[in-house]
Amino acid sequence: MGTVIPCSAVLFDTDGTLVDSTPLIERAAHAWAGGYGIDAEEFLAGAHGRRTSDRIAEFLPPLEVRAATERLDALEAELLAEGGVVALPGVLDLLNAMNGLPWAIVTSMDTGQLRARTQIAGVPLPEVIVTADDVTHGKPDPEGYLLAARRLGVPPEECAVIEDAPAGIRAGKAAGATVIAVTTSHPSGDLAEADLILPDLASVRATRTGLVLPENN
Repeated sequence: MGTVIPCSAVLFDTDGTLVDSTPLIERAAHAWAGGYGIDAEEFLAGAHGRRTSDRIAEFLPPLEVRAATERLDALEAELLAEGGVVALPGVLDLLNAMNGLPWAIVTSMDTGQLRARTQIAGVPLPEVIVTADDVTHGKPDPEGYLLAARRLGVPPEECAVIEDAPAGIRAGKAAGATVIAVTTSHPSGDLAEADLILPDLASVRATRTGLVLPENN
């Protein structure tokens, strides 16, 4: 039957967990970084799973962060038409058959980015969505996951969080949730703080009372 993870709700990260936007993000970062004297590869190395503004704040003075964030967001929007955003393995099957198990999205993207990327990838959206626009502190702070659990009316310790990045894993653990990591963007060694690690969401099933993971995870 596989490993059964009892939970009352599932809280999903998006980029790297439900969709792969890596080609888009890399194109935009390389086009953006030179204008600020930033090494694009260095910027990208610590950007995944975090709010854009939080990462930019590590490179630029506070008064420049907002405009630089808006510029990078605009570049990503401009380049979106060139492709580079797809649903990850198993995602569509899982989300289209949640079998009454409540779920939400907690993402470091802003609302516009989330809607644009999930639409292109064909990923459905739940009623409860928490984006970068909704929180004061981004991942690894647990604020987003705590807010999503509260909006669902479920104690955070009864939630399963599904993440792909160390910052998100730390956020889920700090919220008190059971954290399942997927190795879609990071090697398993970087995800050791998670409770369970899977290659992706293929063969993961939902029931009304929890998740059923494939054997040998």
